Amino acid sequence: MGFSPVEGGRQNRRMKPIVQSRKLQGVRYDVRGPILVEAQRLEAEGHKILKLNIGNTAPFGFEAPEAILADMIHNLPEAQGYSDSRGIYSARTAVAQYYQSKGFKDTLVDDVFIGNGVSELISMVLTAFIDDGNEILVPAPDYPLWTGAVTLAGGIPVHYRCDEDNEWNPDLADIESKITENTHAIVIINPNNPTGAVYSEGIVRGLVDIARRHDLVVMADEIYEKIIFDDAVHHHAATFCGDDVLCLTFSGLSKAYRVCGYRAGWVMVSGPKHMATDFLEGLTLLANMRMCANVPAQHAIQTALGGYQSITELVVPGGRFYEQIKLASKLLNDIPGVSCVEPKGALYCFPRLDPKVYPIEDDQQFVIDLLRAKKILVTHGTGFNWFEPDHFRLVTLPDTEVLTEAIHRVAAFLETQRAG
Repeated sequence: MGFSPVEGGRQNRRMKPIVQSRKLQGVRYDVRGPILVEAQRLEAEGHKILKLNIGNTAPFGFEAPEAILADMIHNLPEAQGYSDSRGIYSARTAVAQYYQSKGFKDTLVDDVFIGNGVSELISMVLTAFIDDGNEILVPAPDYPLWTGAVTLAGGIPVHYRCDEDNEWNPDLADIESKITENTHAIVIINPNNPTGAVYSEGIVRGLVDIARRHDLVVMADEIYEKIIFDDAVHHHAATFCGDDVLCLTFSGLSKAYRVCGYRAGWVMVSGPKHMATDFLEGLTLLANMRMCANVPAQHAIQTALGGYQSITELVVPGGRFYEQIKLASKLLNDIPGVSCVEPKGALYCFPRLDPKVYPIEDDQQFVIDLLRAKKILVTHGTGFNWFEPDHFRLVTLPDTEVLTEAIHRVAAFLETQRAG
């Protein structure tokens, strides 16, 4: 049976491969990378996987406060259209007033941009800020979105070391040694993800002083500012920036208010704003291009910031966040060859595997092997841009019974991995 010339051409034509953009070269997000793909494969085979790779609160029984739900539902009829690209006025006002209550008396409504979570705002800010080849100082370990977004925007992430022997505080001397004439900003993640460090006033002042001496913009990721334990105190980087260091402070509702899926975050601009009008014009342009952030969730912001702070009961003795992170840290430290600096904040442990006991060369393969053997999904340390393959991050959101079982499974697997 014959075929038409058109059909024959289609059959014989050599198709050109469709490939990803070169902009994605070097961009990684291993928290949801190959390890999650393997977990999904195992789930498709019928295995039940305990996912301790991301800080997703809802699957572990943490639900949004009722007042937030009620306010969102009440405002749904008015949330059907686009809002101001910077965010609805009541949400921006609530954020501005929150920072005013923290001592930033000059904060205005127009200094606040609302986004679909902090992650969207990080990408928008870096796109508006970075020219190709600009260097941005990023902590190691870091929340990997920062490194990926810097790279995607055309910048060069330069990782400064946080010192595990000093409770994971940033090494100020290491930062100074990595600054060049092409360094434009420094990222501060405090409380830190993945280590749980909460920086002292002296450390935060030191970081801002470095920015001041070298004319850097400070980008302060403070999403976990309300999740701190015992006598730890959170210090806003903007407190020390004054009128001569531009500071962009990122925060939101996802963790402290247990509404990860609502995607409600903000960035607050402080410092010498008159010197940043061109940059802010660019940020406004990007905000306009995406029309607006999720409008229903914006209606939750005023209620969340102004109402009863239910997070308080979770971070004190007897509260789930508190008890679970304390338990996880203790159980990890009880495993031979494992050490874990006790977190002072956030929702994670970042334990170290002694290389003399566990000679791991590929930590991604290590966590995949753990996943296959024990059906526990964690994230490898190099996925957070740590320098050596000797750490992993474990989310501490399960209740104490589940968490205990999970870490016992990790311990049993590690017993099979010891040298000799």
